[in-house]
Amino acid sequence: MARLILRAGASLLGLVLAGTLLAGTSSPAADASPTDEHRVTKKNPTAYGWGGAVASVDPEATAAGLRVLRDGGNAVDAAVATAAALGVTEPYSAGIGGGGYFVYYDAKTRRVQTIDGRETAPQSMPGTAFTDPAKGEPYPFAQLVTSGTSVGVPGTPATWERALQRWGRKSLASNLQPAIRIASRGFVVDETFRGQTLQNKDRFAAITPTAKLYLPGGDAPAVGTTFRNPELADTYRAIARGGARVMYRGPIADEIVRTVQQPPKAAGAALPVWPGYLQASDLAAYRAIDQAPTAVGYRNLNVYGMAPSSSGGTTVGEALNVLDTVDLSRMSTPRALHYYLDASALAFADRAAYVGDPAYVEVPTQTLLSQRFADSRACQIPRQRALVTPTAKGDLTARGCRTAGPSATTDQGTSTTHLVASDRWGNVVSYTLTIEQTGGSGIVVPGRGFLLNNELTDFSAAYVASDPNRIQGGKRPRSSMSPTIVLDRQGRPVYAVGSPGGSTIITTVLQTLVNRIDLAMTLPEAVAAPRASHRNTEDVTAEPAFIEQYGDALGARGYSLVPSGDAFTSAAEIGAVAALEFRPGGYVLAAAEPVRRGGGSAGVVVPTARR
Repeated sequence: MARLILRAGASLLGLVLAGTLLAGTSSPAADASPTDEHRVTKKNPTAYGWGGAVASVDPEATAAGLRVLRDGGNAVDAAVATAAALGVTEPYSAGIGGGGYFVYYDAKTRRVQTIDGRETAPQSMPGTAFTDPAKGEPYPFAQLVTSGTSVGVPGTPATWERALQRWGRKSLASNLQPAIRIASRGFVVDETFRGQTLQNKDRFAAITPTAKLYLPGGDAPAVGTTFRNPELADTYRAIARGGARVMYRGPIADEIVRTVQQPPKAAGAALPVWPGYLQASDLAAYRAIDQAPTAVGYRNLNVYGMAPSSSGGTTVGEALNVLDTVDLSRMSTPRALHYYLDASALAFADRAAYVGDPAYVEVPTQTLLSQRFADSRACQIPRQRALVTPTAKGDLTARGCRTAGPSATTDQGTSTTHLVASDRWGNVVSYTLTIEQTGGSGIVVPGRGFLLNNELTDFSAAYVASDPNRIQGGKRPRSSMSPTIVLDRQGRPVYAVGSPGGSTIITTVLQTLVNRIDLAMTLPEAVAAPRASHRNTEDVTAEPAFIEQYGDALGARGYSLVPSGDAFTSAAEIGAVAALEFRPGGYVLAAAEPVRRGGGSAGVVVPTARR
């Protein structure tokens, strides 16, 4: 039987001091440089060995984390170094203009702790910010996403500094050095980078500094050329000298505010690119929050995740509790997938109804993660037929099979990145970070080389007073990020897993765990397996390979499977997992995507043959 393990408590990180203004330029180039031999382009999706490991979507970033581990850093140092490098090589998914959630396992104490580094809404932002007063309905998402209106206060720099203060061995300045080198000497453009640039070409062209950086000559950088970002290198150097606080007070902070309030729109741009509400006081007031994890017991394991403002921990946890009422390992794969899909739908109904920023709304986290509540939901899953969806939210007071009225799901974001890291001492990090949509708001801070987030579009577009995710000044929008660490009952790490993918992050993490724990897949198989995501909608979003393999069997049960993909992401892909599995004697298996998003990169400090 699943059991609840939830601790409360939070402390705050303060950020003060002045920053330094640096200028830079950036352009792609096909010519070689004296440091080309240090570039890492080969992607190994699976690695085995000892001494610590890193997995991410990018080989340069994974190599940066491994370099820090070999130089005496721990998992936290490696995670920060990897994340900073991803801000260079995966700038459309993450960077210092965004935020995220950091989950850490301490080998000495055998405890899991977390940091909430989510972006926040400006204090002056009205609840009707996304509503067209002339029509009384939300503005089109395509207009909101590329605007200052969608930009929240970034949390990533504060998260890095707080994590290093609490658990790191090296300084922030030291851990930024690999990323500074990559930004300065450049990285090789691949098809994913060019493709994502082209997907955003129209909106990037609408912003002068964005077009200058990512569309030199009016086109995306060509595959095989070298892309350099010296402006970002200079910004990282300023953070290395002055700490994360230079992003929150001083010249850089002033530039961020000016960019949001007066977006540098190109002459003749078709998009309106509205100004936002961000003020200097919002940046100065930002705090990364120390937070207790959520946790549930599942199949003799303890699964830890992020508490609200993320909905990842509560939704993954509730779904696992529902699945813990049946034995998936004894079922056929289609029947097991039937339970996986319906458990997801039920948990998403409750996510929409009950989860928001706990500083602004009362979130019944303990109830959502209780086995009693899960039992009241599990009994609603039909044995042979698909649950009729959208289904109603659960009754928090229920002692039997009972719902409590309608529910809805409204999240739209898709692009994020995830990394995992471990070290020779046994510490583990699972870290998901984002700028929201692929390309974020599309707005590069002039002379700074980084994109600002559009995270505020994670709020519900329409203002409804009863909605826990309605817009409120100073609030953190509900997130789907689900960085997860799984321990055995003795408190030793077994898995670390996470993924990008907007609201499909939750189902991707859940399905990966079910694949590995219940369906007898190896970790690489669990990561590579075709995916489907049921988020309490009429149709189930699924990858083509999933539809081909399971469409007939699940269709016979009443599921309507529709292909995944949208205008901002590579079509037909759900998620991009990075994961670790720990075995006796310090042996670790690192796994990343073999194909999705162009494939990921896994590495270990001391590699060995597979065993």
